[in-house]
Amino acid sequence: MKNNSDLSPESIDRIIEMAWEDRTPFDAIEAQFGLPEKEVIALMRREISPQSWRRWRKRVQGRATKHRQKQQFEIEEARFRCSRQRGISNNKISKR
Repeated sequence: MKNNSDLSPESIDRIIEMAWEDRTPFDAIEAQFGLPEKEVIALMRREISPQSWRRWRKRVQGRATKHRQKQQFEIEEARFRCSRQRGISNNKISKR
């Protein structure tokens, strides 16, 4: 587990971006940045405005695509992935 103070501003921005994406599960954020779901939620509460926080929590709560155990199929197999994805997003866990 990483301490939030160890994260660079760029990493925090990327975590927020991934958390806003509907199809990025919390497990992917944890694999890339070492932050479990509870810490991502705390980071979002601290870093975004209260109105954005409420909007984000309403969208995320119960969303199957944000929680791998609630997914009915494997997202990674079902969606298109550009061959340049890794280079574009600097995502450490992207497939080649």
